[in-house]
Amino acid sequence: LGAARAAMPEYGAEPSATAMPTTHAKPLSSALVWLRRDLRVDDNAALHHALHAARRVWCAFVFDRTLLDPLPRVDRRVEFIRDSLLDLDAQLARTATQAGVAGVRLVVRHGEAVTEIPRLARELDVQAVFASHDDDPYALTRDARVRGALAEAGIALHTGKDHVVFERAEVMTATLTPYSVFTPYKSAWLKRVDAQALSAWPVAELAGALAPLPAAVPAAVPTLGDIGFEASNLHALKLPAGAGGAETLWHDFVERIDGYAQTRDFPGIKGPSYLSTHLRFGTISVRRLAREAWQRMQGGSRGAEVWMSELIWREFYHQILHHHPHVVGHAFRREYEALRFDHGRQANAHYAAWCEGRTGYPLVDAAMHQINQTGYMHNRLRMVCASFLVKHLGLDWKRGEAYFAEKLNDFDLAANNGGWQWAASTGCDAQPYFRIFNPVTQSQKFDPQGHFIRRYLPQLARLPDAAIHAPWRARPIDLAGAGIELDRDYPSPIVDHDAARTATLARYADVKGRVASAAR
Repeated sequence: LGAARAAMPEYGAEPSATAMPTTHAKPLSSALVWLRRDLRVDDNAALHHALHAARRVWCAFVFDRTLLDPLPRVDRRVEFIRDSLLDLDAQLARTATQAGVAGVRLVVRHGEAVTEIPRLARELDVQAVFASHDDDPYALTRDARVRGALAEAGIALHTGKDHVVFERAEVMTATLTPYSVFTPYKSAWLKRVDAQALSAWPVAELAGALAPLPAAVPAAVPTLGDIGFEASNLHALKLPAGAGGAETLWHDFVERIDGYAQTRDFPGIKGPSYLSTHLRFGTISVRRLAREAWQRMQGGSRGAEVWMSELIWREFYHQILHHHPHVVGHAFRREYEALRFDHGRQANAHYAAWCEGRTGYPLVDAAMHQINQTGYMHNRLRMVCASFLVKHLGLDWKRGEAYFAEKLNDFDLAANNGGWQWAASTGCDAQPYFRIFNPVTQSQKFDPQGHFIRRYLPQLARLPDAAIHAPWRARPIDLAGAGIELDRDYPSPIVDHDAARTATLARYADVKGRVASAAR
């Protein structure tokens, strides 16, 4: 991975405090922008640099079969990307038209990216390809292979930062080592951030360099069927795609951001921004979001300050992935590789119950129904469900990480891995292993009237508020009044909280003991 990173020539790390001039001698006659995590026109770093460097610029996206072929044929993320590409195609055409250029389209290919990008670059006879960084292990290997193939054809690959404010080694300790604890990382991040770091990469004033496609190069965005997928329930959910959808959600959240600190932990009310999928695919610029939050922080907004912390957590996990790629498939804290998780028939039955929302703990089950039905899970519930899998069921955190990776619309390797390792106490700055969420008290605290539970577990809807968090403790009269018979309409708990806590403490203490013994 280190070799792959070193092989990538980079363009500017931060936006200029002032817009670059629109007229200058450009070193390139033509360039291709390879869009991946940055599916927008506005404030797009790779597009800005290509337009600034080349007299003719085209943009392309590849439905990479290496990533898509293993997925189920109904996948909301693929549909979200496809809808966002339609929006992006329209954005490019509109931006070019306003600059006096007609016929500009987005090129979309379906195949292996390592083949399609070099082939398209040769077809368009470009001198360089511009793209934004992606530190996922597969992406690093892919990009190194693409760079090699392009180099054989005499074409350069230029990459740079776009999907985070600060990346890789930009925020380091005083001894130039990466942070492994969030709070000092956040402090260093906030000390470094300023208006320049959050300023946009302008595109509109450079858009005259966008070029219409040659007639021989097809440009239509394929249908889902064209790439082997089927429609999901995405359009029935409140998740509009593309930059237009991101704009709608952003304007809605800005009206609520000052109250975020008070509302963010309650899944039954409208507290989050719901922008995580848009951040994942870059349909809105993180610089724009952080800039608004930062400005509101200066005015004393506690909600904006807390939301900015969430953006910084995202960047913290990305730099962890960059500096410690072993976290993919392994514990960040290597001693926890020795954890003895449960396996076998009962463990598999417990895993299936967790996946399907049949654990007998309503908050956990409602959250799992939410992710299965919508591809979204409230952040508080991600922590509760992850803790339950590892510390109640005694199952390997990697099984839960993989399930979330398949289901989440906003799946991001760095954040998903970081969150799971935090919950499992195996990661950097993780919760202490003895901190074990009680799903009943979490439910009582964050869904006190059971609004969220009733939405996703309608069979419990008629239970009184006090009984809905733990139906097995409900009075027989309350169960009868709600039409519920335990283990017929809703399961009894598959594990006892106190017993599970005791087993978990012993599991982690065993590792601690072995580490201490080895140290002696």
